[in-house]
Amino acid sequence: MDKFKALMVDQKDGETQATIQELGPDALPDGDVTLKVAYSSLNYKDGLAVTGTAKVLRSYPMVPGVDLSGTVVESDSPKFKAGDRVLITGYETGEKHWGGFTQMNRVRSEWVVPVPDGLSLKEAMILGTAALTAMLSLMALEEHGLTPDDQREVVVTGAAGGVGSMAVAILGHYGYNVVASTGRAETHDYLKSLGARDFIDRGVLGTPSKRLLESERWAGAVDAVGGDTLAGLLRTMARGASIALSGNAGGVPLNTNVLPFILRGVNLLGIDSNLCPYDLRVKAWNRLNGLLPAEMIEKMGQEATLEEIPALSQDILKGKIRGRVVVNLGKEG
Repeated sequence: MDKFKALMVDQKDGETQATIQELGPDALPDGDVTLKVAYSSLNYKDGLAVTGTAKVLRSYPMVPGVDLSGTVVESDSPKFKAGDRVLITGYETGEKHWGGFTQMNRVRSEWVVPVPDGLSLKEAMILGTAALTAMLSLMALEEHGLTPDDQREVVVTGAAGGVGSMAVAILGHYGYNVVASTGRAETHDYLKSLGARDFIDRGVLGTPSKRLLESERWAGAVDAVGGDTLAGLLRTMARGASIALSGNAGGVPLNTNVLPFILRGVNLLGIDSNLCPYDLRVKAWNRLNGLLPAEMIEKMGQEATLEEIPALSQDILKGKIRGRVVVNLGKEG
C-alpha cells in the first residue's frame, strides 16, 4: 500500500493544529475493511473539530470528517469485497474514529453502507450526512402525520446551509409548501430553484419574544439551528404539528415554555443521524437514491481539496458556505 495524505488535528500547548501529513499503512486504525477514500464532505461539526472551536474530537491526534465515500481495497468481512463502492456517515467517525479527511482509511464493517447503484461516489458525498439528516427529518415528520396533501406551510431553518438545502430540495420534490428561513437574501434564487416557495428572514423566528404563544402558522418544521430560532418555531407551530430538530448552530440553550406542548400538542422530534440504527439509515439512503436530479445535486455542492479544509472550516462556522462542500481525495475508481 502506498503512502497517503491525511488532514490530522492535534493539540499542542492547548492550541488546536490542523496539518496535512503523509502517512504509511502502519498508521491506519484497526478495522476489518480498508478503503480508498474518493470523497468526503465538510459539515458544521467538522468545522468545529478542525478549528478546535468546540470539543468534538474525543482524542488526539485525529482525522476529522464525519462522511466519506470510496472503494473497498481489502475486507475481512463477508459483507464486503474489494471493489465495492461504499459510504460512511456518522458512527462517531471524525470524532472518536478516523474520519473522511484522508485518502485511505480502515473502518469497521458495521458502519459501512453500500452506495446505491444510482449514485456516484461524489453525489453520495454532496448528499452525505446533510441529506441523510434531512431525509430522517422528513421520515419522522411523516410518522407524525405530515403529508404533502396538507398545503399549509412547512418551514426549513438555516435553509442555505447543508441540511437546510437538502431539506428544501427533498420537501420540494414531494410537493410540500416550503418556506425557507435564511438571513442571506442573496441565496433566495438558489433556494427557489431547489423548491422553496416563500422566504422568511431568520430574524423573525430568532428574535426572542415575551409572548408565550403566537399565531399558528407552520404545519411542520425542519430545524438545524436550535436556540432562539427553535423557541420561535415552538411559539408559532400549528396545533398538532411537529418540529424535526437536528442542529444547534444557533446555540444550545433553549428559552421556551410548556404551552406549545400542552395547549397545542406540538411535537419536538430529535434527529440523530450519527448513531441512528443501520436499517433506518439504509432505508433513508434508498429513498434518497434517484430522488433528486443529478443537476440539482451538483448545484448544491462545491468541490474542494484537502488543503482548503482549514480555511473552509472557518467559513462554515461563520455561515458563509452555501449548500455543501465536497472534498476530492482522489479520482473515483
